Amino acid sequence: MPKQNPFLNLLEQHAAPPLGTWLMSGAPATAEALGFAGFDFLVLDMEHVAIDLADAVEILRAIAVTPARPVVRLPWNDQVTVKRVLDSGAQTLMFPFIENAEEARRAVSFTRYPPEGVRGVAAVHRASRFGQDKSYLKEAADGVCVIVQLETPGAVERLEEIAQVSGVDALFIGPGDLSASMGHIGNIAHEDVQAVLADAARRAKAIGKPVGIVGPTPQMVRDFLGYGYSFSAIASDIAMMTGRAAEYLSQLRDGPAPAASTSAY
Repeated sequence: MPKQNPFLNLLEQHAAPPLGTWLMSGAPATAEALGFAGFDFLVLDMEHVAIDLADAVEILRAIAVTPARPVVRLPWNDQVTVKRVLDSGAQTLMFPFIENAEEARRAVSFTRYPPEGVRGVAAVHRASRFGQDKSYLKEAADGVCVIVQLETPGAVERLEEIAQVSGVDALFIGPGDLSASMGHIGNIAHEDVQAVLADAARRAKAIGKPVGIVGPTPQMVRDFLGYGYSFSAIASDIAMMTGRAAEYLSQLRDGPAPAASTSAY
């Protein structure tokens, strides 16, 4: 049976690579506005944004009334956090800093009920429509999408073995951490970093595994899609807001517009 996951359906049915953005403001109104702005997906970041689970639920509710698909980036590869996020209604999870196949297998196991995994069982929560979806426990795994982030040269070297782990639906290359671990912190545009990013896309495409990325500017995202990335986010709500603010102020004060940042988001 095919998975009934909105993000995976987006990857399969979209004529062009889906485009999204990062939600760094932690604000439901911003998420809802961007959901109507035309983005295909929105990444709710619980790793670097000071939000708790109750905040995340409100943001998921805000996105749900829009055409965009939500992706929740977890704070870490942690069993308890995964359980609570899934129970709260998230279906597409991004696991940060996956280094090897064993860590990927552990991540997948956290998203499955026994005997396939170790997810704790509860009958009444938001994901099961508060107990009204009687088929949820048996079919929950069909609605889950597991995206694992590769964020170091070592993880990228192990791309194929990580991608082959059963239950890993997509990869995501984290250019910010990758550039830092390569000695080029804050500069994902560095030619050495770009070479690794291009190679990762080529290798993922060769084995038929969807792979995503995030870039700070339209031109860099175009470059990434040219490398073969299956989906890409561009910047973030905060980066777009502050960037446009700086542009307007620069025009009003007759100064040169600031150069675009080369950080991921």
